[in-house]
Amino acid sequence: MAETLMIMRHGEAAAGRPDSERELTPTGHREAARMAAWLAGRRDQDLARLRLLVSPYRRAQQTAEPIAEALGASVETLALITPDDDPRVVLDWLLEQPMEGPVMLVSHMPLVGALTGLLVEGRSEHGLGLPTAAIAELTAEVPAAGCARLAGFITPADLPT
Repeated sequence: MAETLMIMRHGEAAAGRPDSERELTPTGHREAARMAAWLAGRRDQDLARLRLLVSPYRRAQQTAEPIAEALGASVETLALITPDDDPRVVLDWLLEQPMEGPVMLVSHMPLVGALTGLLVEGRSEHGLGLPTAAIAELTAEVPAAGCARLAGFITPADLPT
């Protein structure tokens, strides 16, 4: 049975240093809240069983908070999904995990784009450019290189106001 893997980029973040402590802007908070409300309204996925995996960086954690609240999910911090991590390492990690329901990764560019490309096309340089708070929804029997299908792509701008 094909499972759903959602790959989300964090909402708009302010500039600053260190990179790991950058926070969402007011726009970023609104983007995250809109996407959380959209996810909560979906009936085509069993999001009550969602496994929510989030980068330890502050802006990703802030993006995941309204999603966790809207869906009643727990946030699991995953250290290997920061901006410059290797998508092949993430893929190896995913292969070791039981896929028992939908999974969402909340992370950063360039990782989210490269990981999407690796899963769908088998090559990380063929990834999507995800705008802030965008979600690429993939389906796969096995989360392996070239084995996923892009089932959907949505940004906060695509949602009705």
